[in-house]
Amino acid sequence: MAGTPAPPAAPPKPTWDPQTAPGGPRPWLRPTIRIRLTLLYGGMFLIAGIVLLSIIYLLAAEALDKGNALPFKLLEGSFRPTSSTCPNLTDRFFENHEEFNAALEVCMDYQRQLALDNLLRRSLLALLGLSVAALAFGYAMAGRVLSPLGRITRTARRVVGSDLSRRIELDGPDDELKELADTFDEMLNRLDRAFDAQRRFVANASHELRTPLAINRTLLEVQLSDPDAGPELTQLGKTLLATNERSEQLVEGLLLLARSENEIVDRKPVDLAEVASQAVEQVREEARGKGVELRGERRLAVVLGNGVLLERVALNLLQNAVRYNVPDGWVEISTGQWEGGASLVVSNTGPVVPAYELENIFEPFRRLRSERTGSDKGVGLGLSIVRSVVRAHGGHVSAEPREGGGLVMRVTLPV
Repeated sequence: MAGTPAPPAAPPKPTWDPQTAPGGPRPWLRPTIRIRLTLLYGGMFLIAGIVLLSIIYLLAAEALDKGNALPFKLLEGSFRPTSSTCPNLTDRFFENHEEFNAALEVCMDYQRQLALDNLLRRSLLALLGLSVAALAFGYAMAGRVLSPLGRITRTARRVVGSDLSRRIELDGPDDELKELADTFDEMLNRLDRAFDAQRRFVANASHELRTPLAINRTLLEVQLSDPDAGPELTQLGKTLLATNERSEQLVEGLLLLARSENEIVDRKPVDLAEVASQAVEQVREEARGKGVELRGERRLAVVLGNGVLLERVALNLLQNAVRYNVPDGWVEISTGQWEGGASLVVSNTGPVVPAYELENIFEPFRRLRSERTGSDKGVGLGLSIVRSVVRAHGGHVSAEPREGGGLVMRVTLPV
């Protein structure tokens, strides 16, 4: 592993940004189903109102056309009429009846158009007001209709791998939403039983696998402590003891990998700098034996998580960095924090690693340039455990080739 780590203040923004994470802050006008239903209700009401208004307008225009005939006609005479509704008739002297009848017809047409314009204007104002009221009413009704769906969503957010006891238990009519809630509750029941079976299996496997290995180790240590044992028997005992120790490491790694697949529920403040320092102390002797220098600047970086699992992350990364190194090489571990996240970076000197070989580095029993077939450097689960623990904390881990040889392993976690 290896590389000069980037300053903690400049790491790439992690994918768990709170703006996109479930339950985090959301845009105020995001296109939710409630808003879409509200716009649908309002749009349908507006279209229906426009159609109704057009029909009323056409019917009123037709009625006024049929009733637009002059109520009377003058047959002869001359006079000066007055009118409050027809300005073209007021204080005007008409010398004959034909001129007056023409002016009266113009006045009737004017009054007809005035009535239609007044009807259209008031109808549009009424339609606008009712449309606003319809949008508000539609928004309230959409919220009421979708409230069971919101309850299902909130329950789904609260359900995690170690807490599947929550149920929706939706009351009300036997409609599609209640059917969805009942189906979701049934799915939770099946998941709860599956997780219980998994936990029981892990507990039983832990006991059944650890006990015989512990007994074998004890018997081998007793045999090796016998001063009368011959050289061949002593060598055989050491070989079997090393094999037994590797089997114990494999079992511990598999059990830890199984436990760390679930999201961490009981979170407490953990300082990554302290976690890294503890891991450094545990690998110091091994690094000294291999001639590898341990260094790095560890700044305060507090996250919410499980301290034991996070220490295992740092320890696994350091052990890999030490074991896959070169003579007189170095390992650098640094921690830092920025707004919204924290990082733990482990880099080291080592063989040159092509970028295309890093694709499966976090898979169980995988190694660079070969699959796991046997090695004295580990059991092939270290980076798999790192990835599982980091994912359980909602973070991200990545590997990058370091120029000159080695790797840069970067862990980012939310704070």
